[in-house]
Amino acid sequence: MNRRRSLLISAAAALLAGLLVYGVYVLQVSQVELQMTVQVVVPKDFIRAGVLIREDMLEHKAVPLGAYTEDMMTQLSDAAGREAAIPLGAKEPILAWKVNRYHLLPNAEEATFQIPKEYVLSISNGIRAGDQVRLYVSGLDGSSRRLFDGQEVRVASVKSSSNVEIDNPKSSNLLSKVEGDEEKMYASRLEANGAIDAVNLNLTEAQWLQIDALCNTKKAKLVIAFSSTSILQP
Repeated sequence: MNRRRSLLISAAAALLAGLLVYGVYVLQVSQVELQMTVQVVVPKDFIRAGVLIREDMLEHKAVPLGAYTEDMMTQLSDAAGREAAIPLGAKEPILAWKVNRYHLLPNAEEATFQIPKEYVLSISNGIRAGDQVRLYVSGLDGSSRRLFDGQEVRVASVKSSSNVEIDNPKSSNLLSKVEGDEEKMYASRLEANGAIDAVNLNLTEAQWLQIDALCNTKKAKLVIAFSSTSILQP
């Protein structure tokens, strides 16, 4: 009996020793792998261009040290609060040039144009800075069509007659957008601090010249329509 017990104890001790050695081996391998990789920031899912990135859209992913480049982001806060300048693929490292902190500014191919009042037939009341809008041209002959092959454009600012940015002073639309709170974004449009008097849009030179050519003859006017993509996230 004592011999059997001794054998069992010896076997258990050998098993524990083996598990300990294996555990140390796994830990060492993990440490070596960790030293040979870098944790970079990636989107959990696909993020379309123009979306303001929230921290809950992001996660870390290990990439081989040899594949790491200096423009890859390593902290979630580096990307959170910025706008996707181009579509971001799921699980793909976010590079610094793919996001833009100052999302109300025009990109390298654009400029900010204030649309002359005489060019405008109507503007959606709910439009705010940072929104995407659809542009339509309405002719005096009854013809109308959508401009820019259906492409939406960015609103740089929306001003009242006193040159004050239109917003809800109690609940800023842009702040709600950064926080990803769609309900607050919707509610903020119900209480504005004035009526829309002027709209500034980020347009390419070709887009502005097309608008000017259509409207400066006074034979056509613009309809600026709010797009739900300004609120709805992918």
